[in-house]
Amino acid sequence: MTAVLRGAGRVAGKRVAVIGAGSVGPGWGNGKAAAVLYAREGGQVLAVDRDGKAADETVELIRSEGGSACGFAGEMTDPEAARSTIEAMIGAFGGLDILHFNVGISTRGGIEATSYEDWRKVFSVNLDAAFHITKAALPVLERDGGGAIVFITTLAAHLNGPYPYVGYETSKAALSRLSRSIAIEYAARGVRSNTVVPGMIDTPHVHAHVATSTDAGAVASARAAQVPMKRQGTGWDVAEAALFLASDAAGFITGADLPVDGGMSILMGNASV
Repeated sequence: MTAVLRGAGRVAGKRVAVIGAGSVGPGWGNGKAAAVLYAREGGQVLAVDRDGKAADETVELIRSEGGSACGFAGEMTDPEAARSTIEAMIGAFGGLDILHFNVGISTRGGIEATSYEDWRKVFSVNLDAAFHITKAALPVLERDGGGAIVFITTLAAHLNGPYPYVGYETSKAALSRLSRSIAIEYAARGVRSNTVVPGMIDTPHVHAHVATSTDAGAVASARAAQVPMKRQGTGWDVAEAALFLASDAAGFITGADLPVDGGMSILMGNASV
């Protein structure tokens, strides 16, 4: 576990819903790190995950550090569950200031290898869930005087990788466009919407679904070698970027895609994603 470094309260008093706050295994995933970081910076956090046990583990970590958090189990592909999540947020903390969406699945394969069932499943989790929870959250954000939405996408939404994940890539690209659409519609209504665009990040999800070989070290080395900085990022790198976009320090930033990729987008011929 990383050392606790108390910050300057960059989201002090803010009420934060982190969707996808659990982890599929030991270590620090993007959502888990974000939930803990928001709490360290003074936020009141609702840790939401389809796996209630995983959400509760994140809550226990936050509370062990003296932070404020509650857990909630919900499947955001269900519109009713999304609405219940926002109701739980209001019940726990009285309202909502920051919505952080960190949900995603992938099925490897190009268009010919991808079944329609897999295509729909990936879109349901990666895009439909974002639509449902954001649709439920926006009236509350606006009612409470405005706020911030942060979506976690992926570099694969903008640039091709070494192997195809057509459903994952396309759904995450659409998520970026959803964020920009919200940014314009709500710009004069006090709600900002931005995305964080991670590249090669070392997370439990990668170990569970990508680095499945027995030689996990070789997989990690190969991934790091592709990054100009010659290392993979961490969940904390992604969390820090999200915290900035959610905070008042980014108060004049909306509709942006912030790369957290160690320079990969530049190396791959697209300096601005």
